[in-house]
Amino acid sequence: MPIPSATRAQPRELLRDNVYISLRDAIVDGTLAPGERLRDTEIEAWLGVSRTPIREALLRLERAGLVVSLPGRSTTVAPFDAASTVNAQQVAASMHELAARLAVPRVSADDLRAMDDANTAFEHAIAAGDTDAALHADDRFHDVMLAASGNAMAAEVLEIATPLLRRVERRKFGSFAARDSVAQHAAIIGAARAGDAELAARLSRDNWLSLSFVD
Repeated sequence: MPIPSATRAQPRELLRDNVYISLRDAIVDGTLAPGERLRDTEIEAWLGVSRTPIREALLRLERAGLVVSLPGRSTTVAPFDAASTVNAQQVAASMHELAARLAVPRVSADDLRAMDDANTAFEHAIAAGDTDAALHADDRFHDVMLAASGNAMAAEVLEIATPLLRRVERRKFGSFAARDSVAQHAAIIGAARAGDAELAARLSRDNWLSLSFVD
């Protein structure tokens, strides 16, 4: 397993969530590639934590479809799987559709400005070919509706679905029409500004379903 070059010195009180996030992000950004074996001792050296939070994090990653465990043998980064990715995409689309439907009656002028700003940042990042910045801006955009929805369970479901989707989204970022998302985001903002919750919900769903992961 390749240890990330920037060793993360973690405080002793590191929670299992931090271990999960560190491993999840390393898988999503490709530092830990599909098929890579995950060894507890190497993760301990990287994160400076005990084996217990590592095992708990690996169980969560397995439930999310990002790792594969063979009891008593090995734990590896899961291979890319089209069917699982489509499943995650459908779940993400449904959750963001729900979030938009609930959020539109609640969104403030500040929320709309935040969405505008995030979409502008997204457009600039796409133009610059900066995948990391584009994905960060896209998260910022959708997080506004998610927060305004007031539905904490939607966020919990997305915590499971999004990492699997994001790993393949990064891999495919140059192959789908990412620039189309700028216009799609603008349409969502327009529907929200007009108070049309059903239109915003449909546009949010379609935005997520528009991503193609087929070679």
